Amino acid sequence: MRVPRLRSAVTASALALAIGGSALIATAPAAAVTQRVASTTPTSAITGMWAWGNPIDPAVDARGLGEAQFEPQALADFAAAHKLRTVFLSVPWAADEGPFSAWLTDAVAALHAAGVTKVAALGGDAAWADDPSLAADWTAAALRAAPFDAIQFDVEPWVVSSDDQLPAVVAKLQAMYDSAKTAAGSVPIGADLPWWLAAKPQPGGGTAFDALLPRLKSVAIVAFSDHAGGTDGIVALAKPAATAAAAKRIPFTIGVETDTPEVAGGPSATFGDDTATLLESETAKVRSQLSSLRGYGGVTVEHLLSWQDLIAR
Repeated sequence: MRVPRLRSAVTASALALAIGGSALIATAPAAAVTQRVASTTPTSAITGMWAWGNPIDPAVDARGLGEAQFEPQALADFAAAHKLRTVFLSVPWAADEGPFSAWLTDAVAALHAAGVTKVAALGGDAAWADDPSLAADWTAAALRAAPFDAIQFDVEPWVVSSDDQLPAVVAKLQAMYDSAKTAAGSVPIGADLPWWLAAKPQPGGGTAFDALLPRLKSVAIVAFSDHAGGTDGIVALAKPAATAAAAKRIPFTIGVETDTPEVAGGPSATFGDDTATLLESETAKVRSQLSSLRGYGGVTVEHLLSWQDLIAR
């Protein structure tokens, strides 16, 4: 079973819908190819990345993508050059079977040696919310495959949900996180959550974001925009969720996008049609506005291949 990726991308029209309704776009990561590695500045606000992909030869395993950028040393070199502290590394279904375990084990070790303090197994399928046992099975296999520091879920069932369905979706995600926690034991569970969940009231009080926080040990707040300021900027989008996480003492990062506008949901949702310099300057503004909040952990970039492509231009 190949686990597809679902992401949250906010365009100008989706911003309005997100305040009064749910609007997200489901896509798969683009296959950007580049070998170039360039260092961020010493004061970069970027501290982590999502790494969707793998170097396994598809002729050896059907789950393989054959991407050299995911070889353990290549991952480590990029992480070291950018002084990353967190890497969410994608893990397929049944990762403890076939050639994936050896690669994942080596990748975790290489990233740790490069200064990364948290390497999390990254995965998600909207169907897991309907059957929490699937999330538990994936979690158990991921932890058998390699010594991950954490589990990171990117499960977004709300892409097909309206506002009146959201409380039921939240309840499903709560059950899924609980099931995964049992499978993970002492390994902490984190998740990617879109900013707009903090604008969605729950019937019993609080917001959808508030309802999910107690199940998590960390959260990546997805706030896809290509600028920090303004009412549709990263800071304004992310701040309510970041404030809620800080109040609950849940560590958080702010997620930004570097994929193409076609994948991200429009040019305003991504730095992919901008420059690496703009990515650095705008995320520095995010840090200046949000770093005073308890638990702020920096900016996480979506995703390795598109970020490398942006740097290479």
